[in-house]
This record gives sequence, C-alpha cells and structure tokens, in this order.
Amino acid sequence: MSLDTALAVARARFVADNPASRAAHERAVAHLPGGNTRTTLFYEPFPLTMAHADGCLLTDLDGHTYVDLLGDYTAGLYGHSNPVIRRAVESALDNGWNHGAHGTDEARLAAVLCERVPSMELVRFTNSGTEANLLALATATTHTGRGTVLVFTGAYHGSVLSFGSGAFPLNVPHRFVVAEYNDIADTAAAIDRHADDLAAILVEPMLGSGGCLPADPAFLAYLRARADETGALLVFDEVMTSRMAGGGMQELLGITPDLTTLGKYTGGGMTFGAFGGRADVMAMYDPRRPGHLAHAGTFNNNVLSMAAGYAGLTELFPPSAARELFDRGERLRARLNAVAGGRMTWTGMGSMLTVHFGPGPVTGPRDLRPAPAHRELFHLDMLARGFHLARRGMIALSLAVTDHECDAFTAAVDGFLSELPDR
Repeated sequence: MSLDTALAVARARFVADNPASRAAHERAVAHLPGGNTRTTLFYEPFPLTMAHADGCLLTDLDGHTYVDLLGDYTAGLYGHSNPVIRRAVESALDNGWNHGAHGTDEARLAAVLCERVPSMELVRFTNSGTEANLLALATATTHTGRGTVLVFTGAYHGSVLSFGSGAFPLNVPHRFVVAEYNDIADTAAAIDRHADDLAAILVEPMLGSGGCLPADPAFLAYLRARADETGALLVFDEVMTSRMAGGGMQELLGITPDLTTLGKYTGGGMTFGAFGGRADVMAMYDPRRPGHLAHAGTFNNNVLSMAAGYAGLTELFPPSAARELFDRGERLRARLNAVAGGRMTWTGMGSMLTVHFGPGPVTGPRDLRPAPAHRELFHLDMLARGFHLARRGMIALSLAVTDHECDAFTAAVDGFLSELPDR
C-alpha cells in the first residue's frame, strides 16, 4: 500500500468513526471562522471535540477515550481535574472573585517563582505567555532606550510573535532581526550589524512549537556574553521549558538571563503569564516611584490563577517532581528513537518531544524536512490506537502520564512503523 493510499484509508476511517465530532464542527462553523478560535487545535478533515477529561484520559463526543500525551501544549502539566487544583479553585471561588483589589495569593505565588527561578528577583503577572513576552520586549526597549530585537528562526513567542517559515503578518511591529537558531556565526553577524540599537535578545532555551529543538549550551552562553557586551537584555522565553527543573532550563544550564517569561502550567492550568528578572529593570514598574511604568490588566491577579498556580507549584510540582518528570521523558525519547530505526527521529528534552520523519540528527530549523503526509498519517494512526498528540507530532507529558502509558505508546509507535509504507 502506498503512502497516499494509506492516508486516504486513515482519513476515511477517521470520518466514519467520529460522526458526533463532525456534527459539532459543522455547527461551530456557523459562528466561528472555520469552527475555530485557537488555530493550533484545527486539523483536517475536522478536529475531534472532547466531552470529558480525567487524569491523563480524554473522551470525545463519540465516546472514544485517548491517553492525552499532548498535555495542552505543556499547559496541562497537572493532568485533568487534579483534586489539588480543584480544591484550590473551589476555595478561591468561596471567597468571591473580581475583587478589583489586592489579594494574598498573588504575593505567595510571586514568592515561589522568585525563590525558584534564578533570574527572577521581581515578577509581574499577565494573562498569557504571549502577553508576558510582549511586556518583556516593551520592558527591554524602554530600559535600554533602543529599538531592535534579535529573535531566531523557528521561534514562537506567542500569537503575535511568530518566527517560523516566512513572514507572519500578525506580528507586532518591533524592529526584528532574525538569526539562525543554534548558529553562533550567523548570530554573531546579526549582533555585529545591530549592536548599537540592540535592546533585547529573545530566545527559547529549546524551540517548542519549532520542533522541540534544544539550544546548544554554548549558543546560549554566547548570547549571554554578547548581551553583556552590547548592553542588550537577554530574555529567556521559558513559557514551555520552565517545567524542565524547579528553576527552569536556566537552572539546568547555569545561564541566567536578564528577564524570563512564564506561562502555560504555571497558573495551575488557568489563564496565566508572568515576566520578571533583574530588580533594577523590574523596578520601573514600582508605582511608588516617580515616573514609573504603568502595567495594567484586569485579570493579572485573578483569584483562580493565583490560587491554582500556588497550589500546583507547592503541592504538586516541587523541584523533585520536576526531576522525576524530566527523567520519565528522557527515558521515553530514548526508547522511541530505539524503535524508530532511522525512519523517524524524536527530538526534545525531558517531558517535551517531537517526531521528525527520516534519520537525524535534527539540531536546528535547517535540519527540518517537511513531511506533512507522514505527520498526518501518524496523527490519525495514533488516534485510532488511542493516543492524543499534536498533528505536528509534539508531545508534552503531564504528571498523570506514567511509565505504563509511555510503554503502551512506544508499542503503538512500533506498530505504526511496522505498517508504514516505504513511499
């Protein structure tokens, strides 16, 4: 059977097996563009609509149950309906919401983050990782009085800060310079050209949406040195990678940026973002100071995110839990690459990984080989086998995923490869 035939069979099976999801999508199209309000969740022929979630399991409208290996693109670290998070949210609701005033939980959550993340001497909260990165760049340009921002190929820093292939028309209009990720020579040339106006170097310690490609520690150390030399602020986008250790990837690497952005799971699965770093930089937001920067946001300290975030970090995700999850992901990636036999390559670090079709190594965006038919077939095949992951092949393990589910997934991938057409 050819690849095209196998894909046609998989699509037909998907449509036949999911009539309720198809009907839900067709109803949604009447009022949402393409039936969608979060682009990354859409895929052809139509996306599944989920009806229930518990632990590491998702159940769709047609009654199929899946092991959730996507973890809401790293936001679902605590799994679904975790009782600790539920108690925290219910307790917060018992005291009312929309206070329009200070509460106690924001200071508690800030203290935990500042204790753990090496770069965070002071922190402010936002409502998403996108917003956190926007504020970090505004902070850098204001602090330095400069306007140029260095970013990297394959990076995704939010819905208006995307630097994948080609121009992205929704990007905010900073003066962006795009250098090649993990390429010191190309980055050096970009910095040399713009050193006098360089306000910020914004980088993911591992590309997340760009394929789970870890940065070479020497590359990040070079960025740290050049930021110091030029007077630019080094900004680590750890919206995804903070899960790698109690203090994020910066703790693992021993490289401390000037500013760090957070989001995803850090609010306990609720809407959340944060930016923070050096006290002298963040002090610009101190409302007690003359000429301070005003940073508003109705829901910056919403009671649900503050309570859930604190409970999650202190009760469910202490540094020891971060180490255990990291090790589980490392074991899974090693086993997947062992069964792949060169037909696919799994990249990543810890609990985040992505599949790429063909032999490795894959260390940067230049190494990526588009394989849309393979990815679609793999995605549909994994759904049929009871595993939910991103269409692009990304996985983010939650705390609810155990070695048992990892073993079953490895067996499923092995089964897929045994049936994969050569062409």
